[in-house]
Amino acid sequence: MELDLIIKAGTVVDGLGSEPYTADIGIKGEYIQAIGRLDEQVAARVIKATGLVVCPGFVDIHSHSDYNLLINPQAESKIRQGVTTEVGGNCGYSAAPISGEVLAERKKQYKAQFELELDWQEIDEYRDRLKTQGLAVNDAPLVGHNTIRASVMGLEDRAPTPAEMQQMENTLQAALNQGVFGLSSGLIYPPACYAKTDELIQLAKIVKKAKGVFTAHIRGEGDELLSALGEMVEIARTSGVSTQISHLKTSGENNWNKLQAAFDILENAMAQGLDISADRYPYLASNTGLAVLLPDWFFVGGLKAQLARLQNMAVRERLKEYMQTRYFKKPAYWEKVLISRVGKPENRRFEGQSAIQAAANAGKNVLDFILDLLMQEQLQVEALYFIMHAGNLAHILKKPYVMVGSDSACLADYGPLSKGKPHPRSFGTFPKIIRKYVRQEGILSLSEAIYKMTYLPCKKLGIANRGYLKSGNFADMVVFDFDQITDTASYKDPFRYPDGIHYVIVNGQITVEQGKHTGVLAGKVLRKVI
Repeated sequence: MELDLIIKAGTVVDGLGSEPYTADIGIKGEYIQAIGRLDEQVAARVIKATGLVVCPGFVDIHSHSDYNLLINPQAESKIRQGVTTEVGGNCGYSAAPISGEVLAERKKQYKAQFELELDWQEIDEYRDRLKTQGLAVNDAPLVGHNTIRASVMGLEDRAPTPAEMQQMENTLQAALNQGVFGLSSGLIYPPACYAKTDELIQLAKIVKKAKGVFTAHIRGEGDELLSALGEMVEIARTSGVSTQISHLKTSGENNWNKLQAAFDILENAMAQGLDISADRYPYLASNTGLAVLLPDWFFVGGLKAQLARLQNMAVRERLKEYMQTRYFKKPAYWEKVLISRVGKPENRRFEGQSAIQAAANAGKNVLDFILDLLMQEQLQVEALYFIMHAGNLAHILKKPYVMVGSDSACLADYGPLSKGKPHPRSFGTFPKIIRKYVRQEGILSLSEAIYKMTYLPCKKLGIANRGYLKSGNFADMVVFDFDQITDTASYKDPFRYPDGIHYVIVNGQITVEQGKHTGVLAGKVLRKVI
């Protein structure tokens, strides 16, 4: 039998944590046909991989590419760093299922910003749209708790009625029946920030029955870190659901000393038999909306109500008092908040500037500047927050239950996804793990790092036949030079692809060759199989 492709004499790191070994890998169609010495085999193409590492394609367990995969299906910044599978719908924000006012708002937003038509409501409709358009990576969706709650009851700060709770449960169950991999929640964002623990437990029990995973951006990663982790343990214990802590961190200098206590909470729960794990990106700045600086009560009622509050001088004074109390007590806090993306051309001069620098350039105090900018941009402002500790990051990445997730969307250095000063993690997360934490610092072995980026997330989510190299598995693979693989994206210059990645193969198709995208769209929309 003639093979389609043989990768010859590469250093194989299989994804299971095994020691590297030298072997050939033969591919036929979408699958790995054989691993070993294939000297007698004939192939349509042979890649000479002597001196190169061959491993499974990286699995980004914490991605936000839900809409970006439709805006640019080539998924440039992810595929070119070796990501072959994206796990979307994180932090409670998913493309589907969606309805009501939140759908109307998103339709307006994406039409205005990207000329993207949102013509779906259900998961299967969204999947069909992805399939029709094609995509360069595999997509494994989660359902967003925030999206479901907003669809059912808007941005209301109250408990759901029995009928509303039933509707949320029905919506979740329908999505699970359609093969999503679980439920995510963003508990610092509206409307999930208004949900009580019992609501989360009730939904988590449904996820447990479907053998899915519950992931969460917890209620607080700074002052509230330990209590927020305690809530996650309570949800896991009461529901029995497999639980994932999104981007585990200790935010703010006054919270850096809480890391061991955080580990103790999680590891004590694991010792009691609870299925809890976490993910993290290898950077010291987080990236989210500038509006996250505002109190929960500000977001009640949706965008129209929020904009009215920003125009009300009495409310503005309350907001400024809140920010003054919460953030000004922290030394030089506003120097560590960087404006990364805005929409209006007249505000783009602020991109890449700290909040304090941008405010000075606008001739305003920092609090008025923030509120004015949010008003002008209808709250659609992205920011970077430099609030983490390098030593803590290394300790987190070393933990055997911590996977690697970029917490980012796929971008490109051209077209509509090339705007602003985004976080470099969109372009460099996975190469940086190998370059910094394996090759330079030796915090992880290469086999450990690959395991965290491939098989471990597939095992967590129940993604079958991917994440490790074995005959019969799907041929998702990365071929790279261990001595040369390097992330080149920075905070000042984020739109830079990594070096040292020679090939990326998705479902048997060469999608990146010598660091360049081939234009192939061989990705699949994955379904959870129970």
